[in-house]
Amino acid sequence: MLQRYSEIQQESSADARDRERAFFEQCIELLEAAQAKGPRSMEAVKAVHFTNKLWSALLQDLVNPENALDDELRAGLISIGIWILRECEHIRQEESDNISGLLEIVRTIREAYK
Repeated sequence: MLQRYSEIQQESSADARDRERAFFEQCIELLEAAQAKGPRSMEAVKAVHFTNKLWSALLQDLVNPENALDDELRAGLISIGIWILRECEHIRQEESDNISGLLEIVRTIREAYK
């Protein structure tokens, strides 16, 4: 599903951004379906799983010393990623219903790709 940053760097920059944007779009679609069906639905399970997988991969790449992003931007994205993973776990454990919060953050980050 997701490639490591070093593999993506071998692609053109535009191709890599398109691939990342597609993953964010898929995440948004899944989170929207989960929001419509509710936090205890199968759609929510799928959305939380995909969101967790996406952000786990992104965090691995963000902490990689080969990542070319500015240190301040990387630190901010790492903080966001940690919050997202925690929120996914809270939803999975039925301690939170905050799918809308996840959706808002993912949409905001996706907008940075436009």
